[in-house]
Amino acid sequence: MLIYNVTINIDESVHDQWLDWMKDKHLPDMLATGKFSHAKMVKVLVEEDMGGITYSVQYTTQDRDTLEAYYKEDADRLRADAQKMFPNKFVVFRTELEVISQQIP
Repeated sequence: MLIYNVTINIDESVHDQWLDWMKDKHLPDMLATGKFSHAKMVKVLVEEDMGGITYSVQYTTQDRDTLEAYYKEDADRLRADAQKMFPNKFVVFRTELEVISQQIP
């Protein structure tokens, strides 16, 4: 299992609009690709020197092939949507994480 982690710092001037868009449009669109089993969005509780508000979004996928299919088939379109809606209002950093162990009581 892999986690595709996207960390976003969003400008406060568009924060509320962006947050609604993420919850109502972008996250559902990502899940609609069929390549992720679920998405978790969390607020980073550290104040950034550059300002803005930072979030981490974790999309869980079954394997590398599925993630690569997302990159090839969906990523450009979905990333362009964010750029179109919020040009020059965010900074993004993407990371791939491999789940080694998961424990649920």
